[in-house]
Amino acid sequence: MLNAGNTLQESVALQRAALKKIIEEPLRDAAQAVAAAWGSRAALNAELGRLFPGVPHCRYLYVMNIDGVQISDNVGAAGVSEADFGRNRSHRPYMRESQPATGFLLSRSYITLRERRPGLTAIQIVRSATGAAVGFLGADFYLHDLPLTRARFEEQHQWRQLRGDPSIRSQVFHQTRSESEMDRQLGTVLGVVEELMVDHGMYHIMLHFSSSRAVYWTLDDPYRYRLFDIQALVDPDTCLVYPKHPYPSDALVPKERIRAILDTLSSLRFIDETFYLRTGTLNLFNGMVGLTFSCDGSHYMPWDEFLKRDVAFWLGSV
Repeated sequence: MLNAGNTLQESVALQRAALKKIIEEPLRDAAQAVAAAWGSRAALNAELGRLFPGVPHCRYLYVMNIDGVQISDNVGAAGVSEADFGRNRSHRPYMRESQPATGFLLSRSYITLRERRPGLTAIQIVRSATGAAVGFLGADFYLHDLPLTRARFEEQHQWRQLRGDPSIRSQVFHQTRSESEMDRQLGTVLGVVEELMVDHGMYHIMLHFSSSRAVYWTLDDPYRYRLFDIQALVDPDTCLVYPKHPYPSDALVPKERIRAILDTLSSLRFIDETFYLRTGTLNLFNGMVGLTFSCDGSHYMPWDEFLKRDVAFWLGSV
């Protein structure tokens, strides 16, 4: 299942909305029940223990006064923990966000202090019988406990440019390209790579031109990356040890265009003695080409858009 067409931020917002629907009502009901036990640590702990099973997927429930100081213990599936009684939570991320008028807040995710893993906190205002705000009910959740829809996020296929290390950019005019072993035998290297991608199941390649090596992934062993040194890359016999594999029907890059993409990477390697390609990547399934130049700037773009760009474009963009 894909979140097709959504940005990363839009996909996150959809997940947060789904979580809010699960958490908000149980926490609001729990806050109303907690109000009756206000003022007694023992009574609050007892009430939290009774309420805890009704707040789905929660790790801990606890109560804070209006200043954010915890006035109950932590209550969880294992029982009562006294570790945080009296703790001032006013500076934690979830207490520094603006409280909505409804009195319910689902915080942004943050890294927890104890387990140092992503979590989030839901806060509900607790009101007295007269309607005055007396404090907060807090509920902590770990992201790996939550039953998110987990629709797979699909990145949008569009050109993205990312600037690199400023210290490298500032020194770019003081460097020139040094010819590598891969540069000297690039025709052979690209012939080997094309053969492996078209007929032998290699679907992702990362060519490190300056250091004369490549990192790659294959369909027969997709979870592990492998490394080619220059000796393997310049020897066509390397192709003999990889089984024949039909070209994947769901690849976004037509196999007839792989060579043109590789040749364009080669051209960018020699585009200029100061601005030149250091690393080039190609993934057949998402159809994206990745480029990192000598100035440490990086570009990621769809293969067809990449082939439309001429030398003048890249000299103006890097």
